[in-house]
Amino acid sequence: MGVSGNLRRRVVVGVIPRWGSSFRRPYGSKPKADLKKLRPMIMRRLEGRAGDYPIQKMVPLAQEVLLSWNSLRHGVSEILKAVPVSACKLCPEVYVGEKGHLINTCSGYKRMAKRYLHEWVSGGLTDILVPVEAFHLRTMFQDVIKHQERFDYDRTSAVVELCWQAGADPRDERLYAGLSNSGTVLGKIDDGEVASERDLMLTANRTLRAWETLRDGLQKLLLVYPAKVCKYCSEVHIGPSGHKARMCGVFKFESWRGGHFWQKARVDDLVPPKIVWHRRPQDPPVLVDEGKEYYGHAPAVVDLCVQAGAVPPVEYRCMMKTQGLAAPFKSDNEGSGRIYRSLS
Repeated sequence: MGVSGNLRRRVVVGVIPRWGSSFRRPYGSKPKADLKKLRPMIMRRLEGRAGDYPIQKMVPLAQEVLLSWNSLRHGVSEILKAVPVSACKLCPEVYVGEKGHLINTCSGYKRMAKRYLHEWVSGGLTDILVPVEAFHLRTMFQDVIKHQERFDYDRTSAVVELCWQAGADPRDERLYAGLSNSGTVLGKIDDGEVASERDLMLTANRTLRAWETLRDGLQKLLLVYPAKVCKYCSEVHIGPSGHKARMCGVFKFESWRGGHFWQKARVDDLVPPKIVWHRRPQDPPVLVDEGKEYYGHAPAVVDLCVQAGAVPPVEYRCMMKTQGLAAPFKSDNEGSGRIYRSLS
């Protein structure tokens, strides 16, 4: 009897017991930490950490990023005097060209509609370089900004705020030296048309280099300095923790009082690439909806510089479909002159 009982217990070894209310775990639970006692220690560690910033070895990189940001804005402003840009009146769509395209991708002002033609107007600098602002902090590891304190802090560009916290001073005149005389007035054509195209091409190449230097520098700075972006909107905060200003409105019942859901920011969150349709030499003069599978894309800054004569970088050529096939239809004058809403 005893032998059979021992054998039975040895055989039934894979049976998993049911955990009910009467089941007691064989191990003890961890004691809860007293946050009141831990808070002074955490605050002392934060204050000690604040003394390590800004990192002196990263200050030259921050100055280079800020200089590239100023050079990029100045170069895009100069190119816009010669290369027209169109922006949709009802949605964020942008096209580097004078009359826009005929691709049905307009979603309307509230993104309620789909597949409509765009209403084109003349675009500007903010259509190419999307402004992204953030709160300017007095110190990097200061107290979290509360909702009632949101008007006590200034708003500045997110790139400038990141460089400011990294040790670069935006008020330094050396970061703006040479920008006023870096290029000629591109909107005016002198006696020789070739010289004007040459100046435009030089400005485009210089602007494209500033774009690449800016993004590479931001990638390195974000590895050292913390930055947050909301998961449901485009709000950016430069600092170890996000603010508590209730401006998100992600849920309907919260209206404008919704709080942000912060996550780690990337380069595209600080400098949005603004992807646009790219017209290649083999494409028709006006891009139509029937050939959108064959057209390429490019960031707005890259497309603007390429249209001004710059050589496209290698990493964007696959996206731009530079060696791709043309659309298998012929765009006649009636198709190119299709009635669409455009404002000159």
